[in-house]
Amino acid sequence: MLKDITLGQYFPGNSVIHRMDSRCKIVLNILFVATLFIGRSFYALAVCAAFILFVYLLSGIKYRLILKSLRPIIPLILFTGLLNLFFIKGTAEQLPIFEWHFIRIYEEGVSTSIFMVLRIISLIIGMSLLTYTTSPITLTDAIESLLYPLKKLRFPSHELAMMMTIALRYIPILIEETDRIMSAQKARGATLDSGGLLKRAKALIPIMIPLFVSAFKHANELATAMECRCYTGGEGRTRLRQLKTSYIDYVASFFVLCLLGASIAINVLT
Repeated sequence: MLKDITLGQYFPGNSVIHRMDSRCKIVLNILFVATLFIGRSFYALAVCAAFILFVYLLSGIKYRLILKSLRPIIPLILFTGLLNLFFIKGTAEQLPIFEWHFIRIYEEGVSTSIFMVLRIISLIIGMSLLTYTTSPITLTDAIESLLYPLKKLRFPSHELAMMMTIALRYIPILIEETDRIMSAQKARGATLDSGGLLKRAKALIPIMIPLFVSAFKHANELATAMECRCYTGGEGRTRLRQLKTSYIDYVASFFVLCLLGASIAINVLT
């Protein structure tokens, strides 16, 4: 199951989305998130979902990866849906569609719950596409470039970009390490999937301790490798690939702005 987690992974390709400037992809992802939160109706949400599915088609990323990217956050999605379902009340004139003891479910709560779940799903799907189609090195350069104006305020833009990229890069490694440790513990007779909640929590201790040791070992090896290569930060650092915008970025920006305008128009008309 852990191997199915695709958070932070990069899938090489030569599609239109892969060839886009990574800085443009970050900005357009932020605009897409803003569009999702601006939309207040199911029509606006449907337009955003259709748009992101079309972008996945252009990128060549298989749709089955969408389900894999959603698996880690299924508990969060269910929790959000249940909160809105039980705590959103209707108006004084509305009667609950379901009532049992102190539990009352209203039609507005059902619609809000479904809307919030679909919004979170669209958000995760859209943001996952950024790491799917952008290599960690390019992502670091893009974040540093976007934060460059803050250097005038002595903001450590390069260090922040490096930390974010290293964190994303090591998520798949730690997931693979966790799966290997769990397999080793099960081979030694450990029972990780049986018993009550307290017993399962205690069973995680033989997994967490080796995982922390392995994480610190990876961090130490990375620090040693960077020191051996005389890494001193962003000052005077050159890049193999220079970030350049092309007509593809302008066309993509136009369509995302059209999506934002369509979401605003739907809010006004509905």
